[in-house]
Amino acid sequence: MPELPDLTIVAEAFQAALAGRPITAASAPAPLAVRGTPAELQGLVGQHVTSIAQRGKFLIVECDRERVVVNPMLTGRFQLARPDDKLPTKTAVILTLGARQTRPKGSAAWTRRTDWMPADEATVEVRYRDPTQMGKVYLLPAGLGRTVPGLDEELGPDADDPKLTLDVWRQRIRRHPGELKNLLKNQGFIAGVGNAYSDEILHAARLLPFRKRSDLAPEEVDALHEATSSTLLSAIDVLRRRVPPTFEKQVRDFLAVHDKGGTPCPRCGTRISEVKPGGFVTSFCRGCQR
Repeated sequence: MPELPDLTIVAEAFQAALAGRPITAASAPAPLAVRGTPAELQGLVGQHVTSIAQRGKFLIVECDRERVVVNPMLTGRFQLARPDDKLPTKTAVILTLGARQTRPKGSAAWTRRTDWMPADEATVEVRYRDPTQMGKVYLLPAGLGRTVPGLDEELGPDADDPKLTLDVWRQRIRRHPGELKNLLKNQGFIAGVGNAYSDEILHAARLLPFRKRSDLAPEEVDALHEATSSTLLSAIDVLRRRVPPTFEKQVRDFLAVHDKGGTPCPRCGTRISEVKPGGFVTSFCRGCQR
């Protein structure tokens, strides 16, 4: 499942590559993924992409008159391609974008002077692929009251938001009981963390995933805040270097514990434990997590 670090890279790269370009064609080879009508999809043609941003586990594309919101769920992936590049199977939505006058100001520094960046005069395609079609692409024309589940409900601050200070963290965490892994995955508490990075954060904080929030000492609450910030920022830094230009591929081999059951813990050497409640992997170290 794409989580905050994965979508941050896509948003930063696509903002630099696509903002300011006009949409010249729009199609949905797998229309079940689209929440909107064919006419609304065609209504995107002629509009310019004004910005692309990540919010929680959503990618938000702002256009002149409307918004497109993508929730990739478990298997949704994004590809930046030339129109003549081979189309991957299970591609659900394709947007073709034309030339622009100049690149947007304020683009992420790491996207500058890269060999994967399309030339301003080039025609570019953005493809959304989803083998299971669990994810959704929401078309939100201006004035239409269509909602986006999970986004239009109460969503907590992004887990890497600088405004999520230690004081704010302490106040928010008091309102959310239960096991720590579920707490981190609760999008009403903080947005953007899922199954993989919750394991990584808890390992960094030296806390077991099934401990209760009510059992934490004050210093452990603070350690969880620090681990959340440092883990996500470190992952984003790694992904900026390793993901482009294959934005459709999910890079997770650098993680410390998630999905690495049976291998030595990189911190203490104890064999990493792994359980699968509900079919989702939870990985942790019994040696150095308490």
